[in-house]
Amino acid sequence: MHFTSEQRLDEGVHERRFTLGEIPGILWTPASASGPAPLILIGHPPLGLRTMYPRLAGRARYYASQYGFAAATIELPGSGDRPRWPAAEQARADLRRAMEAGEPVGDEIVAALVLPLVDRAVPEWQSALDALLTLPEIGGPVGYEGGVISIGVRLAVVEPRIAAAGFFAGSLVPAAVFEEARQVTIPLHVLLQWDDERNDRQASLDLFDAFGSQEKTLHANLGGHTGVPQFELETGARFFARHLR
Repeated sequence: MHFTSEQRLDEGVHERRFTLGEIPGILWTPASASGPAPLILIGHPPLGLRTMYPRLAGRARYYASQYGFAAATIELPGSGDRPRWPAAEQARADLRRAMEAGEPVGDEIVAALVLPLVDRAVPEWQSALDALLTLPEIGGPVGYEGGVISIGVRLAVVEPRIAAAGFFAGSLVPAAVFEEARQVTIPLHVLLQWDDERNDRQASLDLFDAFGSQEKTLHANLGGHTGVPQFELETGARFFARHLR
């Protein structure tokens, strides 16, 4: 891990950009922490860190200033300035074509779009976690939130250092990942937009039902894909406070 820049944000939050090999990332830490801080890994859709920065930084600054958590994110494979791969571009085109035509999005398209991303992204998140946990200001335990739900599901199954996860409900989940969801046992906090124009409500509910966790909470709010109420940030932060302290 090589830090490339740093700045002090409002509320005394320290932001540092880093690279891990070819992977860019950002780390936010509370300036006033009295000891190693718990860590939240913040996922995001494959739109690039530059595009997602305001949303990611807003969440990270809240966690750091209000709860004393560190937070970090990394660029996804094939996103931002990272190299594209033709198979993913073709899968995205197939998805757009099906949705614009009002056709059902079959599992073959979903698998081609999501599984290669999951297979590449999860080991990178684990490598980032290895490096982040060597820093003296970060201790753990670790939470994961947001982003592509299939990445979160895989991480919750294979990464024992993640103690709790907050997901944004989605329906573009391959059958293989749906089966992996049954192996998830950590506490979960799931947000569902009831009128989400990008996801099938029943499929999202079926995935929630499939999770094997004994503690799992579903928060459903009226509104479309981008209409998650601001108060859910506080709700999610309290969830992580219960499990990362």
